[in-house]
Amino acid sequence: MKLVLATLVLLILVLQYQLWVGDSSVRALNLLEQSLEDQRQINADLQARNRLLEIEVLDLKTGLEAVEERARSELGMIGSDETFVLIIE
Repeated sequence: MKLVLATLVLLILVLQYQLWVGDSSVRALNLLEQSLEDQRQINADLQARNRLLEIEVLDLKTGLEAVEERARSELGMIGSDETFVLIIE
């Protein structure tokens, strides 16, 4: 009887160890769920960034205003009927 009881206690201890600390444990599941949630957040951020870039690309392809704005701000270009004025403080 003591051998059966000792075997059952040992079996319960082994199963509890595997449940809480082993490779397929609750802790490992929680870590995987956290990394999955982190990856979902990264993906959502990247999708938002991609949407903004897609809107900007469509605007550059279809509208001249966006191209003109880029040329003015990044390249310092001015129109043919405009006069460049530089104000020095």
